Amino acid sequence: MKPLGEIFVIGFSGKLRPRRFTEHAKFYLLPEFPLAILRYLEILVVGQILACWLIFRHGVQVLVTQSPYEGLAGATAKKIAAFFGRKVLLVVENHGDFEESLFMQRRILFPSLYRYVMRHVAGFTLKHADSFRAVSNSTREQLRQRVAGKPIFKFVAWTDIEAFLEAGIARENPVSQTVLYAGVLIPRKGIHHLIMAFKSIAREFPNSCLIIAGSEDNRSYAAQLKAQIKEADLIGRVKFVDKMPQEELARLMCEACVLVLPSYSEGLPRVIYEAMAAGLPVIGTAVSGIPDVVHDGATGFLVAPGDENQLAERMRWILEHPNEAQEMGHRGRAVAAQAFSTDAFVAAYHRVFEGNEHSLGSA
Repeated sequence: MKPLGEIFVIGFSGKLRPRRFTEHAKFYLLPEFPLAILRYLEILVVGQILACWLIFRHGVQVLVTQSPYEGLAGATAKKIAAFFGRKVLLVVENHGDFEESLFMQRRILFPSLYRYVMRHVAGFTLKHADSFRAVSNSTREQLRQRVAGKPIFKFVAWTDIEAFLEAGIARENPVSQTVLYAGVLIPRKGIHHLIMAFKSIAREFPNSCLIIAGSEDNRSYAAQLKAQIKEADLIGRVKFVDKMPQEELARLMCEACVLVLPSYSEGLPRVIYEAMAAGLPVIGTAVSGIPDVVHDGATGFLVAPGDENQLAERMRWILEHPNEAQEMGHRGRAVAAQAFSTDAFVAAYHRVFEGNEHSLGSA
């Protein structure tokens, strides 16, 4: 992103203390409180103050927010800047179903109140945004239904694809029977269905195992998964691995035979591109942006969300046809290598900023 100008990043530090450092961009990382509502209030209040400071102190002209909810801080900072005669453009991104995905991640108290607040927050942000970025056809369509007459750009989220492409080179012999899930542990991801589907084929493939890699963002759900594994008599056949650096994830993918993503809702998961780059076929649900990438029968399989029988059938096929599965992985690797590059990502953002230059220049 550096060719586009000076970059400032406001986010969370991953710990209960703030951080400030410069590494290609200037980072202002806030303490990451354990409760989601506290993190949101923090980004709304402190993030808004930081955004205003960056506008007036460093001349920031474009604000990019990750969703319509964090976007409230950007929209408010934009209005404050306008009051003092500063023209600032707001780009709001949509990485998933911003209306429903929260309710698929964890149990929400007073859901009607949450929906009311979320609807008005999103409405305020979308009203004051100048343009939008979607990561998939489904996220673009969701924006189209909420905004009119404003530009929407579509391109995938960036990831360091090189580590996964290099890992794919090492995938020579299709001998592994390791099924891999990689992502956070929340109900929206449908991991409980994956465990039950794996149980139904575990006896047929005694050398197979299931690895669940990701952070326990919902500890109650993670505990339910572990209890489910014990009840299904899969102890020793299912292994949990915590969140890891990309290089380690690439090595883990190199040792697997398939990536399975049984989600109920997604934007366009980067892990799919990463797995394809590593030469893995992908079994994913036919929801959100997953069908944009996984071509059924060519680079993997698409299944209905929650359909454990269909999921088990597709995993069985992968394990019974290692050579054909490897060919799927080769095709997916070619797709990922062609579709994803740092240059393409920077060029896409350049189009976003270029599309707003007229408005910025007319201030």
